[in-house]
Amino acid sequence: MTARRGGLPTMHDVGRLAQVSAMTVSRVLKNDPGVSTATRERVFAAVDRLGYRRNQTARSLRLGGSGMIGLVVTNLANPFYSRLALGVQEVATEYGFRVLLSNSGEQADREPELIDGLVDHQVEGLIVVPAGSRQQHLAAAMRHVPVVFAARPPAGLDTDCVLVEDFHGARQATARLLADGHTRVAFLGNPPALYTGAERLRGFWAAHEEVGVEPDNALIRQGLVDSAAAERATLDLLEQAERPTALFCTNNRISQGSIRALYKADTTLPVAGFDDFDLSDVLGLPLTLVSYDADEIGRQAARLLVDRLDHRDAEPPPSRRVTVPTRVVRRGSPDRG
Repeated sequence: MTARRGGLPTMHDVGRLAQVSAMTVSRVLKNDPGVSTATRERVFAAVDRLGYRRNQTARSLRLGGSGMIGLVVTNLANPFYSRLALGVQEVATEYGFRVLLSNSGEQADREPELIDGLVDHQVEGLIVVPAGSRQQHLAAAMRHVPVVFAARPPAGLDTDCVLVEDFHGARQATARLLADGHTRVAFLGNPPALYTGAERLRGFWAAHEEVGVEPDNALIRQGLVDSAAAERATLDLLEQAERPTALFCTNNRISQGSIRALYKADTTLPVAGFDDFDLSDVLGLPLTLVSYDADEIGRQAARLLVDRLDHRDAEPPPSRRVTVPTRVVRRGSPDRG
């Protein structure tokens, strides 16, 4: 066997000769101790026979492809998506891919155009944080390239996805507030049509049910799309005759908007929120935060996509769902408001 005509040998060429996947070839070249001696010997023999050089630029052009993968996120201004993108970039670089990044700005009607543009640029696969639940354009894209969902699941599509423990994290953080004696906890959430918004509300509600406390619907605010909206909603809650004694926020931007409102109102309430954020440990506020590794969401999504690409000539594996764990961290003192 020789390398494909017109180019230097690729990792896929080595894998075919050694009768293993390109991912296994990469593991061998990185001295992964989990690979058997027999497999390592076959891979190194194939490397020597083909004259493969792991660091060659041409290795990204596997199977004659573009060497590019597309990534679509909903808001690059949000540090969560920046970290997710860095995780994707880390794994993509490891396997010789370049990343084309697009930002939908949470505009579901803009997303199909971005997806079409990436497919037109001949990306070999896509990682998408969907902006909405209507995903017919992604079903169309899957006829051409593999698609992996990140942070939000596919709606009726059979494909891989990487999620966060949205329900569990929200339930656990809310339970901490209830355990501190708060029975009037306000909920400030993103649009309920979003998977994350719905799951985090479900977790918030479940924590109340577990201790026999019914949430007050007058304290629930949904559809908050940025920190300014969260600030306005929090100020409105603070003006109520029976105001909340604690706040639960469904993402970092909402938490920051609520904290700004508390500062403007010259008051302090315990705040629980999904997503840790920079400087949360020096604010001196009673914070309960759901923390997780956003980079790992990107890394896991990229690994799933690379695995799909490595098996494109074979029977595709069944769709997989990976969940990134959360943990609750506390800043300041959880005093009652």
